Amino acid sequence: MKADRNKTIDISTEDGKIYLDRCVRADKKVGLSDITNKTIIGDSLEVMENLPKSFADLLIVDPPYNLNKDYNGNKFKKSSDEQYERFTEKWVEKVIPLLKKNASIYVCCDWKSSMVIGSVLKKYFYIQNRITWQREKGRGALKNWKNGMEDIWFATNSRSYTFNVEDVKIRRRVVAPYKIDGKPKDWEETENGNFRNTYPSNFWDDISIPYWSMPENTAHPTQKPEKLLAKLILASSNPGDIVFDPFLGSGTTSVTAKKLGRSYVGIEQNEQYCVWAEKRLENAESDKSIQGYTDGVFWERNTSSLQKKYD
Repeated sequence: MKADRNKTIDISTEDGKIYLDRCVRADKKVGLSDITNKTIIGDSLEVMENLPKSFADLLIVDPPYNLNKDYNGNKFKKSSDEQYERFTEKWVEKVIPLLKKNASIYVCCDWKSSMVIGSVLKKYFYIQNRITWQREKGRGALKNWKNGMEDIWFATNSRSYTFNVEDVKIRRRVVAPYKIDGKPKDWEETENGNFRNTYPSNFWDDISIPYWSMPENTAHPTQKPEKLLAKLILASSNPGDIVFDPFLGSGTTSVTAKKLGRSYVGIEQNEQYCVWAEKRLENAESDKSIQGYTDGVFWERNTSSLQKKYD
């Protein structure tokens, strides 16, 4: 029995048949209306062969890292860098025809796979940046530094692309407030503290990994936070655009896209994860909140009490 505060979504495929039935398959060529705002069950390398061309405005990819990992029975085995490079090129070549000319691409990775993925992406796309974000969690190491960071490569399909920088500012406390003629300069003075909305850098230290008391949490072993995906989606797409994720997992990309007024297409081969994704999409109908993002502003980590007072 779970504790009352434990909100982890861990519905079985048997109990979640209603959610599994909402998913679709793409065993043959399909049209855009067949897959828009849908979770597709299947192997992404096979499914992408049957999807319509040039439909995606934004691609977000969280592929299996080059680690031994059990994804609910689907085991990914660590391989050599050369083998992982071939795996990366396979999905990259499959996804390219599905992207619009002005599409943006984000690819998640750890520090080891980052070196391989970065080298592949620069063969096919225009590399714009590499984001590093602090995971907050991570196993300790006796003979090395604890691995508490991950990378996200930012690339584009052409030199013309969307980037809404005003939509991804972060609200930070002002430690040393500066005034001109007695008035705040570039910051706001409130009864709950002094704040400034700052332009984002490529290092993010304001992300919390989903944990058991958060409604977005699932039993997926490598789930990404909605706040993390919200930054990518808001910066690199517009309302109504289609966000595509070929390794959907428990659905964070689709759920966050839905909450932010975008359309989505996601592929996931594991039926258990499809159930959790569809459950989360159902929850998003009545709850569009994203922890750490309120009133169009991303808040620093651990400022939730101030956030509630300020809104």
